[in-house]
Amino acid sequence: MNILVGGIPLLSNAIQKLIEELRNRQSNDGSWRFCFETGTLTDAYTIIMLRNLEQQDSEWLIERLVERILTRQQPDGSWTLYPDQQPAHLSSTVESYFALLYSGYTNQHEPHMKRAKQYIRENGGLAKAGPFTRAMLALNGQIPWPPLFNVPIEAILLPRTSPINMYDIVGYTRIHLVATLIASNKKYSRKTSQTPDLSHLHTTRSPNEWDTNDTRLILDAIKYEIANLLDKPKNIRKTAYQKAEQYLLDRIEPDGLSFSYMTSTFFMIYALLSLGYKKDDPTIQHAINGIKNQVCLTTDHAHIEFATSTVWDTALISHALQKGGVPSWDPLLEASGAYLLSRQHVLHGDWSFNNPYTAPGGWGFSDMNTFLPDVDDTSAALRAIKSYAQHNPTYGHTWSRGVDWVLSMQNDDGGFGAFEKNTNKTRITLLPFPDAGRVLLDPSTADLTGRALEFLASDANLLSPHPTIDRAIQWLERHQESDGSWYGRWGICYIYGTWAALTGFIAAGVSPYLLSVTKAVKWLESIQNDDGGWGESCQSDTEKKYVPLGASTLSQTAWAVDALTAVSDTQTSALQRGVHYLLTHLDRGDWTTTYPTGAALPGDFYIYYHSYNYIWPLLALSNYRNKFGI
Repeated sequence: MNILVGGIPLLSNAIQKLIEELRNRQSNDGSWRFCFETGTLTDAYTIIMLRNLEQQDSEWLIERLVERILTRQQPDGSWTLYPDQQPAHLSSTVESYFALLYSGYTNQHEPHMKRAKQYIRENGGLAKAGPFTRAMLALNGQIPWPPLFNVPIEAILLPRTSPINMYDIVGYTRIHLVATLIASNKKYSRKTSQTPDLSHLHTTRSPNEWDTNDTRLILDAIKYEIANLLDKPKNIRKTAYQKAEQYLLDRIEPDGLSFSYMTSTFFMIYALLSLGYKKDDPTIQHAINGIKNQVCLTTDHAHIEFATSTVWDTALISHALQKGGVPSWDPLLEASGAYLLSRQHVLHGDWSFNNPYTAPGGWGFSDMNTFLPDVDDTSAALRAIKSYAQHNPTYGHTWSRGVDWVLSMQNDDGGFGAFEKNTNKTRITLLPFPDAGRVLLDPSTADLTGRALEFLASDANLLSPHPTIDRAIQWLERHQESDGSWYGRWGICYIYGTWAALTGFIAAGVSPYLLSVTKAVKWLESIQNDDGGWGESCQSDTEKKYVPLGASTLSQTAWAVDALTAVSDTQTSALQRGVHYLLTHLDRGDWTTTYPTGAALPGDFYIYYHSYNYIWPLLALSNYRNKFGI
């Protein structure tokens, strides 16, 4: 590991190179604005929306989005969310096919479109697409509204005391549901003379997801609770629409986006149209412009970001730079600290429904995000500004509010979720959504719990015995997999969760010789690739077990290296080989470089963070150098 390059050790040379590349990429406001790249969903929805609303000034954008969608089509005509996905993703294929037809730049008789059509038909047609894909199709007049969305709009009026209510569902799903329920209750759809006809893709009847004993009981319970509301039926419906409309309007960010998400903005636009808004209404035009402004440039193409990752990237990069030796007085870090200071929340968002006695103090994920904070972004931002909080009263106040907010978000089970506290009622999983437990709820997870634990112990200086620390440790011990790993909810997947848990354990003072720790280390070492790196497939997320990728990725290797660095007293063979992989592959430019290692919805949403090939190698190599004095 002491190989020299121009007289400088290879390790130090690599760290300095990463620092300089990040220095050159910083924006004028102190942030870092890397692309948050996903599949074709947002590109397709943008094309569909712009054509459906007859936005005549968007041709350049539509053409660029069409190019990206076409480059991601597979030889069999399908679209996937990651290269090794098997089978391909039906919803993405339906969305991409519809968008390409709607764009006007292709037609269904071209060979690549015939292959897409065949794939869709052979895999169940439109009726087998995901719930929100079918909602999009209904909004555009391609199918009747699916029975799944036959929940009366009055459900939004049910109080928190009802056995089932909207606030039992996590906010990022709730915002989509409110919009779709408005439109579905209005039986709203919109077509133009240019709208394609997808009737050739109907192969089976749309299923009625409520047609089981459990789901019928849930729907009956909702209707029973509605019947007990003290108002006349006509007034109840009017009040429900008004409350649903206000719910959407109250969650529009300054840039026009709903909840800072592209897809919730898409559904909000149609919901407002169903309520009588005109397509040239300022609120709708502001939302359309917000979506158009989500464009980022990938390696070769334009792409509509689902959300910007600006706060997340800036916080992580700032922390990694400090670990790499950049002093806090460097203008690079002073600028990023000022940016992060400006993005701390002062509003009570949906998180306060289950946490009403805590003052705002968190950070969100996106640049324009004023009321959707989360635990991971908040702890990341606090790590980044710690050095300023120790000497600057302004940052000190910011720090105190942020730490208090993180502490308040610990769930009753001892773990940490992402956005909301105690959003884990199991009866919600009876609702007929695929993978409802992870789509509708925000339970404690190993990655969030481990990273919150690591922050609270390393940076907030809370050590055992302390009730928050001890309960988090106990949660992790209870949720370790039998093979020694932990499942990570927001990254891929078992490597991510195991890294977070191990670094959290060690920061909190857990012995590296504890059985759960040694078992996790053995597991990490057992899955190391022959080239010294680590790589895990997104398929792990749906298989619910570790699935090797068959190749190594930079971010996953960095997570494993960082975990082994934290637990190791000496430079083990596995650790040295992992470090060597990072040092010799930082300039790698093949498919592993762009493989998505971020996750959001199991089976349906994966992220290639353009920042991750810088952040995690820099952090891992810096922590390795700092610990072993190399």
